[in-house]
Amino acid sequence: MVQPGGGFDLSQIMQQAQQMQQKLVEAQEELAGTEVTGTSGGGLVTATVSGDSQLKSLSIDPKVVDPDDVETLSDLVVAAVRDASANAQKLTEQKLGPLAGGLGGGMPDLGGFPGLGG
Repeated sequence: MVQPGGGFDLSQIMQQAQQMQQKLVEAQEELAGTEVTGTSGGGLVTATVSGDSQLKSLSIDPKVVDPDDVETLSDLVVAAVRDASANAQKLTEQKLGPLAGGLGGGMPDLGGFPGLGG
């Protein structure tokens, strides 16, 4: 990226930025199409969310439905959705983590300018 004489090859930097942007878009599309689940109550409530954290479905085992104890059911639903969301976040970190790491790395030593890498 640094040309002889100390200049930067701006076209190469731009090309790398475009490639990273394309990879990021592809990873985001893949995440949106991926589903993960979360459970609570030993599997009595299951929530399914997309990789971009959109709630897709909620399954409740009839054994947990008690008209006299709606609060427990509500708690189980919230716990299952939180678990699914946490799993979606982990998936996002796995998919986008390497790309995000590439955004800050790979910059050359900028020749001793204060605060600019060197």
